[in-house]
Amino acid sequence: MKTLIINIKQLVQVEEEPRKWVAGADMAKLGIIDDAYLLINEDKIEAFGKMSNLNQDTIYEGTDTVKEIDAKGRLVLPAYCDSHTHIVYAGSREIEYIDKIKGLSYEEIAKRGGGILNSAERIRKASEEELFDPAYARLQEIASLGTGAVEIKSGYGLDTASELKMLRVIKRLSEETPLTIKSTFLGAHAVPVEYKGRQTEYVDLIINEMIPAVAAEDLADYIDVFCDKGFFTVEDTDRMLNAGMKYGLRAKIHANELDYSGGIQVGVKYNALSVDHLEYVGDEEIAALKGSETMPTVLPGAAFFLNMPYSPVRKMINAGLPVALASDFNPGSSPSGNMKFVMSLGCVNYKMLPEEVINATTINSAYAMGVEEELGSIAVGKKANFYITTPITGIEYLPYAYGTDLVEAVFLNGEQI
Repeated sequence: MKTLIINIKQLVQVEEEPRKWVAGADMAKLGIIDDAYLLINEDKIEAFGKMSNLNQDTIYEGTDTVKEIDAKGRLVLPAYCDSHTHIVYAGSREIEYIDKIKGLSYEEIAKRGGGILNSAERIRKASEEELFDPAYARLQEIASLGTGAVEIKSGYGLDTASELKMLRVIKRLSEETPLTIKSTFLGAHAVPVEYKGRQTEYVDLIINEMIPAVAAEDLADYIDVFCDKGFFTVEDTDRMLNAGMKYGLRAKIHANELDYSGGIQVGVKYNALSVDHLEYVGDEEIAALKGSETMPTVLPGAAFFLNMPYSPVRKMINAGLPVALASDFNPGSSPSGNMKFVMSLGCVNYKMLPEEVINATTINSAYAMGVEEELGSIAVGKKANFYITTPITGIEYLPYAYGTDLVEAVFLNGEQI
């Protein structure tokens, strides 16, 4: 069956020749066709172009059934790719939210047993079913807001059994939802209570027990480490990434959220797919990223929620780097997976243009989770993941109307959800 969308006011992020990412000054450029059509065949994009070039005869070739949708006054964009989330968790952390309001820092809350350690205690007590159901609901929510692909991390278990439990839930989610899901093993999210003062022993456990167990069940696409002040050192990170590489797990790094940690440099050393957070980025970090295959990924929701310094996004773009944006959806520091709001934060707090935030949440974030060849843009042969807006004036209105749901319909794998 084919689906033909006609009279599209603006068909956004179109590519004749698909790219792996957009960098530097090119981030301010966006392929847009006015008064366009989009043809879907099963789960793939078959054709697109201006309405004046639409040939009805070719549309019906090979099929008797074509579903036609009139998108007059509406925009069509590729579905968001959210390349950094922690969607599998047990329970919210609004009490810590009050602590933040009272002035406690992220590190102070962690030292009191809050933060990641709070989530770890709950994960250990929860069954797989108790983790699956609310995570499934969260995926339904973000899909309704236009997200079609998501990376999900473990990291709230902090022991072998609990980390594997989380990863099995992620695998089941990927099998039972229409979203494209990538799984990341994050055993090195924090040092658990029982290993307090014995961090090296916990790193040994990750290397000698957790990573082999994850690989044996084929539960993860990537390995992640929280390489930052008060968490894991560059030396710890180097050891764990090296071990993960031996099992085919490419790196993705939590880096430089709390200080100049060296996380960016060690990530580049191991050809990390992305380095994420990046509140602290200077000339040395930019130099390390230039010419690498590592995507700098900023998480505006976490900086907003924690009232942290803002990553120097303009400096990175002006230096010729690509930048991706992701939600960091998690219970402690970014309890939202709304990627349109992430775009708004990109514009307001990081002075990014509408074209730049669209590139950062589609093609660049697709690269940051390893799906750029099938998602992130409107291109022939790519998966038909896209959304149709309500009637709006243009792309500028998306980040401008930061609190309004502007999604009228979402298509994943060629089907409306």
